Amino acid sequence: MIAYLTGSPIFQAQQVVVVTGGVGYLVHVGNTLLSQLSSQQAEQVSLHIYTHVKEDRLELYGFDRLENLELFKLLIAISGVGPKTAQNLVDAGSERLIEAVRQAQTSFFTSVPRVGKKLAQKIIIELKSKLGSLQELNLSTLSPKAQDVMDALLGLGFDEQVIMQSMSALDVENLDLQVAIKTIIKMNSGK
Repeated sequence: MIAYLTGSPIFQAQQVVVVTGGVGYLVHVGNTLLSQLSSQQAEQVSLHIYTHVKEDRLELYGFDRLENLELFKLLIAISGVGPKTAQNLVDAGSERLIEAVRQAQTSFFTSVPRVGKKLAQKIIIELKSKLGSLQELNLSTLSPKAQDVMDALLGLGFDEQVIMQSMSALDVENLDLQVAIKTIIKMNSGK
């Protein structure tokens, strides 16, 4: 199975051919990612790949971030959501999609082709409990100092979501480690 590709891009409509080692791999990407990649005019592209296998075909779907790939996998696990629909949903913005699930905004989903109100409700119900695994992915993007603050506060019993919100309100990178930890504890002492 192909999981990651780096190579020279050849852009086409809603897909990019990634040429690596003399072989061109046709990868389906969302319109937003396609326009980002083509506007950068990069000589190399790197994509996280989902290999979709059906009886009569093998298709590759590409994503610039690992969390987008993980969200895509959660979506295609839902009955009635195919890979193209899932990619269109992720392409509309993973942060917006996660917020739409949390706020139960069916209008976000119905704005995507092939998603009606019933499917939108089904996606919201099924994803609501699974979004915690995406939060874990976000930890890997923390700086070493922010990760130390996170680990210390988790060890003290603080909720991960509360810590993330508190760190986003602070400039953790320009604070001493102990000062950052104490400040977040004070910020949340009433909660």
